[in-house]
Parts: sequence; C-alpha cells; structure tokens
Amino acid sequence: MKKEYFTLVLLSLVSYGMYCLYEPFWMSIIVASLLAISTHHIQMGFFHLTHNRFWASALSTLMLGLLFFAPLGYFLFHFSTMLQNIDPTIMRTMELKLRSWLIHLPPSLSRIEAKIEASMVGFDPTALSQHIIAYASQIGSFTMSFFSGTLFILIFYFIANYYGKNIFEFFKRSAHFPQQESTLIIFEMRSSMSVVFYSILATAVLEGALFGIAIEYMGYNGLLFGIMYGFASLIPVIGGVVMWLPFSLFELSLGNTQSALFIALYTIIVISVIADTFIKPMIIKIINQKLIKPQEKINELIIFFAIIAGLATFGFWGMIIGPAITILFLTLMKITEGQNQEHLH
Repeated sequence: MKKEYFTLVLLSLVSYGMYCLYEPFWMSIIVASLLAISTHHIQMGFFHLTHNRFWASALSTLMLGLLFFAPLGYFLFHFSTMLQNIDPTIMRTMELKLRSWLIHLPPSLSRIEAKIEASMVGFDPTALSQHIIAYASQIGSFTMSFFSGTLFILIFYFIANYYGKNIFEFFKRSAHFPQQESTLIIFEMRSSMSVVFYSILATAVLEGALFGIAIEYMGYNGLLFGIMYGFASLIPVIGGVVMWLPFSLFELSLGNTQSALFIALYTIIVISVIADTFIKPMIIKIINQKLIKPQEKINELIIFFAIIAGLATFGFWGMIIGPAITILFLTLMKITEGQNQEHLH
C-alpha cells in the first residue's frame, strides 16, 4: 500500500473517532462557529478598539452572552416559576366565562358552539393546572440543560473568534482548497449570515420592547413578556399571535374588554403593521449599510424560507443553521457555475 493511501485510510479512521468523541458538542460547535461568522464585524470592531485579539474575543463573547443568552435564560427561569405558581381558580374563571360566551353566540355560529362544547366535555381546571405545573418542572430541567449548553456555546464562540482564522487556514492548507473559492465561501457566509443575525436581533429587540411597554402599562411583567414576545416574533407569520391572543382571551375572561381590545389592536397596528412593516426594515437597512455592502445581500424570501425550514428541522437554533446551509449551498453552486464557464472557454 502506498504511503499516501495508508495516511488517507488512517485519517478517515481517526476522523470518525473524532466525530464520535465530540458528538455531544457538535451542535454547540456549529452554532458557535456560525455566530462567530455572523458577528465578525463586531469582533473586528473590538479588535480595532483594543488592538488585542484575546480581549476582542472576550468582549465579543461577553456581549453575546448579555444580549442573547441572558434574556433567554431570564425568560426560561421566570416562565417556569410562573407556571409552577399558577392558580387553578384562574382556569375555572376562564371556563365559566367561555361558557357564558357560548350562551350568547348567534344562531349562525351554532356549529362552532357544538364543537367548543364537545371539546370542553371532561374539562377539569384542577387537572389542567397540575399538568401545567408538571410541564413547568420540565421547563425547569430544560433551563438547566440550556444553561450548560449555553456555556459550551460561549466557550466555543470565544475559541472560534480567537483561533478561527488560524483553524480555517490550517484546514484550507490541509485540504488543498483553492484560495479563490475559499475566499468566496467565507466572504459570502460572513456577509449573508450577518444580515440574518442583525435581522433576528432587530426583530426581537424592537418588537419585544414595544410589546413589553404595553404589557407593563397593563400591570404585567413587561421585561418577561417583552422577552417572550421578542423570541416569539422570530417565528414567521404566527409569532406575534402566539403572544397577544392569549393575553386578549385572558383579559376577556376577567371581564376587561377594553384591555383585551387594547392589546389586540396595539399589537396588530403598532407592532405588526407599523414596526414590522416600516420601522424594522429601515433599522436593518441602516445597520447593514454601515457593515455590509448592499450588493452582497441575499434574497429576503430565500432567508425567510431558510429560517422556517431550519426551525422545523433543528428547533430553536435552526434559525441560524437553516440560513447557513442554504447560503453555503448557493455559494457552492455559484463556484460550480464559474468553474463550468471556465471549462467552456
């Protein structure tokens, strides 16, 4: 056997061993690497400020933890606590209110009334509350695993920022990957993933803040529900409905018709129409003009479906992984197209 073949076989076996060894951490490594690519401009900004790669990487990691992971951890902790302390009488009040609505429904909605009545047969508010409390304990255990996963993501994110360039150059030399193609891939990934990251951040912060202000005015925990709305807004199309509809129904069950109408109209008009349709694109445009050249942007519709597919396939982190896979595929197709044109000429 030739020495080159022996080395290739040995490398394949060891690569499989490396995959098995680090299998529990691959998701954290991938997410951290993609976040490092997405926030490359922030990393470079800190580097120009400190003139030190270590401190630039440390500041980028601290910023990511404070802006992204701290709010999510706060939400998971307080949400599980709120569910554990839920009052069964609230469920009973909502049930009685719903039954009173059914009595006053017009005849044209009799079919809907029958379906609602059928779904409420055997409804037990106490049992439902117990299920919710049990579900809250599951959220609590998920919160602990989330924090441990977050820690690994932040560690790998720091490593990706601090050693990323050296690691990429090493693999490029080892695989004999052409300089032009490798430069194009990293260039496209950085620019397009930055668009995705800043779009996600702008959506969560803007819409979450607007919803939190309204909820705080109504007497609820504005910070908690603002964070919840911010993450819910990342779900395309139905994200906002998941938040404002339960609030409206709950206020209606308490007899607060004006509050229910206020939160519904405020969310639809101020957040969904004005903020999401007009203000958010302006903010993203301003941010991207400062960091990314307009001609580098990828089609927004492709990003939209990539986020949906990513969320459906990979869960929460799919909003990062989905667009990354799509962008990498389109970039490789562009490279293949260019190579085919070179062969034709």
